[in-house]
Amino acid sequence: MSTQRIQSVDTDDPALEADVFAKNCTSRPVLQNVASRWGILALVALRAGPYRFSALRRRVDGVSERMLSQTLQTLERDGMVHRRVHETIPPRVEYTLTDLGADVAEHLESLIHVLETNMPRVRDAQAAYHRE
Repeated sequence: MSTQRIQSVDTDDPALEADVFAKNCTSRPVLQNVASRWGILALVALRAGPYRFSALRRRVDGVSERMLSQTLQTLERDGMVHRRVHETIPPRVEYTLTDLGADVAEHLESLIHVLETNMPRVRDAQAAYHRE
């Protein structure tokens, strides 16, 4: 059985297989959203459990309010994050991972772990590169 590849963003046929290496594949923008600096950090931070916006912003040190808001909206649109508004005064908003977001975040956390544990090797490679 041959598999078809998504060749156009306009294609809505669910029978087509995603191919992130194809320039018009609809999975490519989703990968870009998830793999952005703030997307990765927000998803992995949310693995710890629900976060209110301000607490998540403190956890993801260095992100602006505007950028975190845009990142969360994009991740919500892509089905990675759930936004829940609690009917209190003032309203309280919490962000959690969806099942899909949790799956993606688990893999991203593994990537972070590999990078963090190999930073001495990275620094050595950087130093060698700059000596040349």
